Amino acid sequence: YNDTNAMMDLVLFDDAVRHVARIVRIVRNEGGHALLVGVGGSGKQSLARLAAFICGYSVFQIVISSSYSINDLKDDLKGMYNKAGLKDEGVMFLLTDSQITNERFLIYINDLLASGEIPDLFAADEIDVIMNSLANKVKASGKVVDRKNCWDYFIGRIRKNLHVCLCFSPVGDGFRSRAMRFPALVNCTVIDIFQPW
Repeated sequence: YNDTNAMMDLVLFDDAVRHVARIVRIVRNEGGHALLVGVGGSGKQSLARLAAFICGYSVFQIVISSSYSINDLKDDLKGMYNKAGLKDEGVMFLLTDSQITNERFLIYINDLLASGEIPDLFAADEIDVIMNSLANKVKASGKVVDRKNCWDYFIGRIRKNLHVCLCFSPVGDGFRSRAMRFPALVNCTVIDIFQPW
């Protein structure tokens, strides 16, 4: 990992290895999303990156700035959808609770976790481009090339290739209130709790 990425100075003791193995097992599944719960500095992001490397996935994280808005998130999600759905590449979307500067971000994350389908993410002309790109692959899979089959094929690839890894801290009421308001954060993820080392 360190040969091709930023240096990660990790001592892989037993607990860390177990967490990496758990994350790998979660994100290798179709529609497999992980919710890593632990206090800051417990290694959630580092171990998630290592797990993604083992699976051969690229890691994507949003870069928060004062001007980062819902539209920027939608653009980033489109990029990940195109990579996972059109290019058939594995992507891990790594998201921490500190990056959720607008609670409305979680509406999109909730939909992504629940079904992989985010309403109104793509404009009509962008959907047409997706349909045209996948028509041959849909035909090769033995299905009739129509709008529904192409879209289902696209979402199927998203579920296979795009995996969300949420890194949340249990401290305070934020985690509890988000889990109640956006149930897919808990219902559609596999939870891995990082106890004190």
